[in-house]
Amino acid sequence: MKKNNLRIVKINKSKSLFNYEKKILINELILDLKLGYYNFEKKKSQKIKFSLEIDYEDKKPTNDKDIKSIVNYGTVVKLITKLVREKHYNFLESLAEAVFDELFKDKRIGKIMLKIEKLEILKDCSSVGIQITKKRSHDKF
Repeated sequence: MKKNNLRIVKINKSKSLFNYEKKILINELILDLKLGYYNFEKKKSQKIKFSLEIDYEDKKPTNDKDIKSIVNYGTVVKLITKLVREKHYNFLESLAEAVFDELFKDKRIGKIMLKIEKLEILKDCSSVGIQITKKRSHDKF
């Protein structure tokens, strides 16, 4: 007769059984700002479009009474708006790095996809821009 090799495992109630993978989406945030390398870009503001996907992990479900239990998209929009008002950026890539630096201060955030587009710079294109994905170094691409 075969022996049953099952064993009883006790669950520690203080530890979570789940990990949550969450994503914040910000689509087509359009701001008027002075951005660019050339003199005409430094003198006149232009429309710039931002789109982001922010991946973060949490070990707890969202607490419906605590805004700190989420990565707040409103805070992200305010942060980007503040960054572009405080400093002139010559390159989209420089602006992207400033956004990354601020957002990665939240240790829950593991990955950010950021797309920045100039909407009025070339008359033959609806937009030109960059898309950069940045991950924390302990993750693999």
